[in-house]
Amino acid sequence: MSSELGVSDEKILALSDYATSALYDDAERAALAYADAMTVTGQDVSDQLFARLRAFYDDDAIVELTAVIAWENASSKFNRALRVPSQGLWKRRG
Repeated sequence: MSSELGVSDEKILALSDYATSALYDDAERAALAYADAMTVTGQDVSDQLFARLRAFYDDDAIVELTAVIAWENASSKFNRALRVPSQGLWKRRG
């Protein structure tokens, strides 16, 4: 799915290394760190991370980003509890 939006397979495959990968810019790293902080149990969005996010995104963008992350987290929990399998929306080109 992301590939259709212009994101390379290489970048998608490097997602787990976003913090150090040269494929991601500082704004993307901040957004992905925010997603991690919202998603990983026991983590919180620190004031430092929120300030970092604000350096790249305005209030409207942060609200939208937060809503998308929260929606995806809720969908993931819902699907896992009900044993809904992956729809396979992204497949590596081979």
